[in-house]
Amino acid sequence: MGRNYLYEKLEGKRMKTKKLISVLLVSALTAAMASGCGSSSESGSTAADTKTAESASEESTQAGGSSQESDLAGTSITFLNSKGEIQEAMEELAAEFTDETGIDVEILACGTGESPYTKVTSAYNSGSAPTMSMLDTTDALALADEYALDLSNEDWVKECENTLTYSDGKVFCFPFCIEGRGLIVNKKAVEDTLGETFDPDSIQSYDDLKALLEQLKAAGMETPVVVSKEDWSLGNHQLGYIYDTYDGTTEGSAEVISQLEDGTLKTADYDRYNEFIQTLDLLLEYNINGEDPLGAMYDQDPIYLVDGDAAIWPNGTWAWPNLAEAGAETSDDYCFIPYVLGNDTSAAANTGMQASATKQVIIDKVQATEEQQAAAKEFLNWMVYNETAQKMLVEDVAIVPANSNNTVEPLDPLGKDMKSKMNEGKTYSSCFVAPSDHWQVLGASMQKYIAGESTKDELAADVDTYWQSQK
Repeated sequence: MGRNYLYEKLEGKRMKTKKLISVLLVSALTAAMASGCGSSSESGSTAADTKTAESASEESTQAGGSSQESDLAGTSITFLNSKGEIQEAMEELAAEFTDETGIDVEILACGTGESPYTKVTSAYNSGSAPTMSMLDTTDALALADEYALDLSNEDWVKECENTLTYSDGKVFCFPFCIEGRGLIVNKKAVEDTLGETFDPDSIQSYDDLKALLEQLKAAGMETPVVVSKEDWSLGNHQLGYIYDTYDGTTEGSAEVISQLEDGTLKTADYDRYNEFIQTLDLLLEYNINGEDPLGAMYDQDPIYLVDGDAAIWPNGTWAWPNLAEAGAETSDDYCFIPYVLGNDTSAAANTGMQASATKQVIIDKVQATEEQQAAAKEFLNWMVYNETAQKMLVEDVAIVPANSNNTVEPLDPLGKDMKSKMNEGKTYSSCFVAPSDHWQVLGASMQKYIAGESTKDELAADVDTYWQSQK
């Protein structure tokens, strides 16, 4: 498994984990999903090259998102998309923007399993950096100081105030969406197998999950769990629970990472790690890919769930397009149960669903022209304030936007269930910040573990080695 060490080559290693601990990611996500905070302000950005973007934003807000050709018509910009499952929908969104403004936006694809960070840094080295790049929070912060335009004065900042990520007190990133993760469940498959109504809220502990899996097996579903083998899933979305559930906050995840880095906490002695492995082992016991865990195919995994061959898939809201392609219908059949840790039901981090602003968009300040930067700002404002864009983002791109003024209800059941859980206080909002190679290095370690090629203690030692190498 290749390892990306470009993170460590940034000048002065300025973005090492200890510095990232100071980053504040505001956690009041439930408030972010409440009704809108109002229309565009009059002040907007102060830089001269953003005047056109300000004007377009105000016009689209006041006119309810009506078409208005931009003064930047004819400008060409690029947008690197790191969410492969929405590539086609993003291309359609960009085409709509071009039709309305005359600004051409090319959506660049970042392939599944390809490191967006590596792709972007390579593009900078070759002089072909995207005008905009959609990145994980970690990668966006790592690139912010050197490459990202300061967006602190943009109109949309106030619409995203509860979901913003700050670096040195400034906003360099546009929060593209809120995503959540847990255990996706095919409720109908559970009910058809058990012959009785299933209440997802009944799963609140490890024992609850274990009992459900035992019941499904006894009723004829021998392997009711789908465990995917991708390193980005195992090393980020799965292993990430040991950080995010420290206390359910980003600040808490930074604290535990700091302890792992300086060696004051050993992974093998960490309660959350041991609870995570307990749940992971349970899922692996019932894994439909169990005979050859590393031979699993991601395109096949959602088919198992949709066809009812399995009932549970550890994954996140981003997986709906995969399920839809596999034949899933938009219904209440699909929802989340929490990735439960242990049997203490007193904290949301134990029994809730993780949900936070994840993907971030930065605008290039190094290679893009002033016109391209202004056009990129206009595109972001258009996504926030234009009614057509708001609807397309929710219904076609199938995301839950991080800006509170977009009140379009999700159509896909995973987004709908996540938003409902957020409104009911059944989520926690930690979004751990780690170096960009974390998911590759520890994803490889997780792959060895799920294949039975390493032990719990050996995996813990790999986690310790990784973090102590960041000092």
